[in-house]
Amino acid sequence: MHADLALQMMADMLWTGLLVCLPVLALSMLIGIIISVLQVVTQVQEASLTFVPKLLAAGFALIVFGPWMLHKLAQFSSRLWVGIPGLF
Repeated sequence: MHADLALQMMADMLWTGLLVCLPVLALSMLIGIIISVLQVVTQVQEASLTFVPKLLAAGFALIVFGPWMLHKLAQFSSRLWVGIPGLF
């Protein structure tokens, strides 16, 4: 295996991981920011108020984007398996 092939495979793995995690992380971050702004406006500084909405948002994102995430992971895995004979 050449160094450029290993770097390309690593970059593809990291990019796929980022794309798969992005919907859940982005929605959780957006909900966290909204709840934080509401806490600042109402001056209610309770740390547990952000936990449940973020958890619900992450679950919702997994339900909505789950098939797409699974498709991306399966596509990545099949590309790796198909590319194995070309490594030798």
